[in-house]
Amino acid sequence: MKNKLFLLAVTFCLPVYSQEVSKSFIPMVQIPSGSFYMGSDGLGEDFDEAPIHQVIVSRSFRMGVTEITNAQYELFRPEHRELRGKNGVSREDDEAVVNVSYFDAVAFCDWLSQKEGKSYRLPTEAEWEYACRAGTYTVFFAGDGLPAVYHRNQKVTRDFDPVSLKVAQTPPNAFGLYDMHGNVEEWCLDWYAPYSGEKQIDPTGPLSGEFRVTRGGSHHTPEKYLRSANRMAMIPEDKHSQTGFRIVETDTPLNVSGGSAPVSLNRESVENSSKRWKNISAKMPIFMSPIPFVIRPACDSGTPFYLHNHQPAVTWCDNGDLLAIWFSANEENGRGMVVLGSRLRRGHNNWDEASLFFKVPDRNMTGSALLNDGRGTIYHVNGVEASGDWQNLAMVLRVSTDNGASWSTPRLIAPEHAKRHQVIAGTIRTREGWLVQACDAGPGSHDGAAIHISKDEGKTWYDPWDGAPLPDFKEGGTGSTIAGIHAGIVQLKNGNLMALGRGNSIRNKEGKLRMPMSISDDMGKNWKYMASELPPIDGGQRLVLMRLNEGPLLLVSFTDHPLRTPLEERGLDFKNQDGTTYKGYGMYAALSYDEGKTWPVKRLLTDGKERFLNGGAWTGYFEMDEKHAEPRGYLAGTQTPDNLIHILSSRLHYRFNLAWLEK
Repeated sequence: MKNKLFLLAVTFCLPVYSQEVSKSFIPMVQIPSGSFYMGSDGLGEDFDEAPIHQVIVSRSFRMGVTEITNAQYELFRPEHRELRGKNGVSREDDEAVVNVSYFDAVAFCDWLSQKEGKSYRLPTEAEWEYACRAGTYTVFFAGDGLPAVYHRNQKVTRDFDPVSLKVAQTPPNAFGLYDMHGNVEEWCLDWYAPYSGEKQIDPTGPLSGEFRVTRGGSHHTPEKYLRSANRMAMIPEDKHSQTGFRIVETDTPLNVSGGSAPVSLNRESVENSSKRWKNISAKMPIFMSPIPFVIRPACDSGTPFYLHNHQPAVTWCDNGDLLAIWFSANEENGRGMVVLGSRLRRGHNNWDEASLFFKVPDRNMTGSALLNDGRGTIYHVNGVEASGDWQNLAMVLRVSTDNGASWSTPRLIAPEHAKRHQVIAGTIRTREGWLVQACDAGPGSHDGAAIHISKDEGKTWYDPWDGAPLPDFKEGGTGSTIAGIHAGIVQLKNGNLMALGRGNSIRNKEGKLRMPMSISDDMGKNWKYMASELPPIDGGQRLVLMRLNEGPLLLVSFTDHPLRTPLEERGLDFKNQDGTTYKGYGMYAALSYDEGKTWPVKRLLTDGKERFLNGGAWTGYFEMDEKHAEPRGYLAGTQTPDNLIHILSSRLHYRFNLAWLEK
């Protein structure tokens, strides 16, 4: 039956299949020419595997029987030996080489070609899938499930368990190739791009792109990402402990044939102008009814929109638009997560429907930030994981100088996949012109926050952390990590940095737990901790801290956690216009006129009208009235040049001004 399926699946141009091994020091096997149907139905997260299309491999080629090993690679680059065992994997000579970029893999092929007088390169994506399937159309070449013998800890984990990456330890496919499902991912030649439904001959993808394709999946990756049809990709200069490569020997001419990705709605018809903001009255109180900014796209739009939409960032554009981004996922620690975007166009009352903003295929994308620097440039910073969790992220930067209509090529600004890289919305530009990006220092709820600083408009970045372990966050204590995750940061008038965060709560003199405040007088090298006067927040909540155009500091946070705060500690006292007080619950804004020492103005974020609203994400439905505002949500904020304050929760957009807060 297996042989019958093999013959049905592939039309051979060569009558005899040869398993002759190359005389090169790298064992090679002959792959016959033929045709096959590439891709899958592309359901859900696998949208990029569709449409299924016929591919003709017009000439036979030779392919590495295994992935390139440490011993083989280090004949070319001996210094790579220093990376053996990084993250606890790939220590031995005969284990697959990892921690190599696309450029490293190409350089190896060039070196080997010159050394042996042959033509070596990386396989194209089509060649790779054709060789992997070896005549099958089952999910894996071994069947509809992947037998346990092929497994290399196929699960999501924050820290790798012991695993051997020794090559050729599992049964080969019908072409004699080992480790096509798992062990390590493998770089391919192509730029990543959408498939075409047309029949293609020896396709190699488009002329340019943002990401290079990888295939096959790796250790510590769920089995579904090891399928024959599964597509992954990486930023070409990226490298980590889950990706290596194998090579092919062929003189087949390269046929550039792939299409570019369609332009997303958030980049369509963007007016390229500036200074469109009209001033609003500084004396007239404004509070506008909250509106959703997460708008489900049409089913036929092609936008990957999932159940969980969360963790926004927002900025203003010079042309008068607002731009918001957030992640969409079915699971937060999964590879399917995408960053979606939407635009509230100048003069419009409703946000555009969601559209794709940024996605490195099959990578976790936790953490996004946006900043308009006020000088014509919008910065986008994002986390990119090697696999599915958000502990070990690299940081990527893109910039736009045309109101977000186009973006620069993604560039790694913190290339190590490590802690302290989970991006938090709220990037600031200091009075020195430096960019400061806040990040969670770890994946835990009490791991504190870090900062990354660029003194050259985003070209280079550094983390001022001295490597010290997490301190004991307490009143009067000091350390090199900010107290609290999801921290908001501002620069004070004296040049110091101040941060407020979630978790790591500090007891005040009365013994009550308060939101922690951290102050640094040396640009983030050291922080001093103290209890603020503000209530702590918890799961599903994130604050906003910013300096208003008018001068005061603004905090937007929550009075309590509706599930975890003891009943007797819930709510805050707010003042009515007649001076009486009432107990209010939910999202509030607070103003400080003395650089964070006190917060005399606190206003519940409601105009008193009764509304039944959907806050999305972890918030869900809630009732808003004169004493109740949104109970939780991940907040992001910006103030536009007309001085209107914009706060996004996980789904809703709030608009008000300083006059409303102070009335």
